[in-house]
Amino acid sequence: MTKPKFGERCGGRTPVGPLPDGTRLRVVQLLATGTNGGAQESVVSTVLRLDPSRHETHVISLSHGSTMARLQRMGYATEVIEEPSDERSAELLADRLIALSTQVLHAHMYRAEVVGVAALDIVEQRTGHRPYMVSTVHSSRFRSPDDRELLERITPKINRLIAVSDAIVDKLVAEGRDTTAISRIYNGVDLERFDEATGGEAIRVEFGIPASAPLAVVVGRLEPEKGHPTLIEAWPVVHHHFTSAHLLVVGEGSERDRLEGLAAAHLRAEICCASVHFLGRREDVPQILAAADVVVMPSYREAQGIAIVEALAANRPVIASNVGGIPEMIHSGENGLLVPSHDPSALASAIALLFRDRAFADRLASVGHDLVHERFCVDDMLRDIEAIYLLAVGGTVSDVPDRTGVRR
Repeated sequence: MTKPKFGERCGGRTPVGPLPDGTRLRVVQLLATGTNGGAQESVVSTVLRLDPSRHETHVISLSHGSTMARLQRMGYATEVIEEPSDERSAELLADRLIALSTQVLHAHMYRAEVVGVAALDIVEQRTGHRPYMVSTVHSSRFRSPDDRELLERITPKINRLIAVSDAIVDKLVAEGRDTTAISRIYNGVDLERFDEATGGEAIRVEFGIPASAPLAVVVGRLEPEKGHPTLIEAWPVVHHHFTSAHLLVVGEGSERDRLEGLAAAHLRAEICCASVHFLGRREDVPQILAAADVVVMPSYREAQGIAIVEALAANRPVIASNVGGIPEMIHSGENGLLVPSHDPSALASAIALLFRDRAFADRLASVGHDLVHERFCVDDMLRDIEAIYLLAVGGTVSDVPDRTGVRR
């Protein structure tokens, strides 16, 4: 992947002011797991776009995975602390934070928060200085009572929480975590990467899909909350009306074997197993989206849904579940279609509608594309994150969005 040219900012907003004395801010991104998902994509986007003349960035993960391997291949400073004990992980992380003279620790996901706070306690005990801590909450999952009790205790030790949607702000308040500052910052995407994507024809050739055949795509981790069973159950109904239609399932996860078995069971009677393709993890998602007629997100819960933003950036019509932060991006009938979660009949009807009415699908995609350019540019996300990082060295709070996304 080609690194963006710094200064060419898709949102048109200028970066925050210079760092004190022209120094670089030393930032550690801490991932709970190095696999793939929305949190990991957010970290990759952040690392890719942070100006190296202003930031010295290091990525540490508490487990190995494809995202860490990807960052390593791209030449970024990474390391993995593969230690099942939170206590031992915190000790090892503290060692690294001290060695790196870390000024900002940015945690992503639950375990990263827990281990990160414990590590900063150790750093403070050893050095008398505590780095500034930020945590982005990427998950809409409500934690267990024990987890919530722990989060309530450690949240005051986190300087600022970033919520990726209004729905996540509401979740944080409901969990009693509004004891520290909250900023709502939507995940953004590299618009140029998706705007300029070509190669859809090659994707169709790769999987033997005719140029005229309707094609639906779902991109996301193969995990229970992503709702793939509902889509698989809906697919025979779609295929009955569009016998040449194909479905590409992009992503990896713990549910792959079960989902492939579920697809075989549901689709055997329709004699259409060959119409569903499980691709695993792919690095060419923009090209896959370029091949799609419809992009589907059948999630049962969703914090925001980066895959939706990517699909809209690629000028593709989206059908998604009416859950979590998704309605903050998709207004049904205007820039996409919303359907109830767990409702294969509604999902099948929506897919069939957009396969049948291409003019309507194109209108939805066009409005959605404009929305992404207005609200979900990755550089706007980075500008807000940079403003938060600067608080560690005397930055201005008025540059930082509040829990509604407004800068004071």
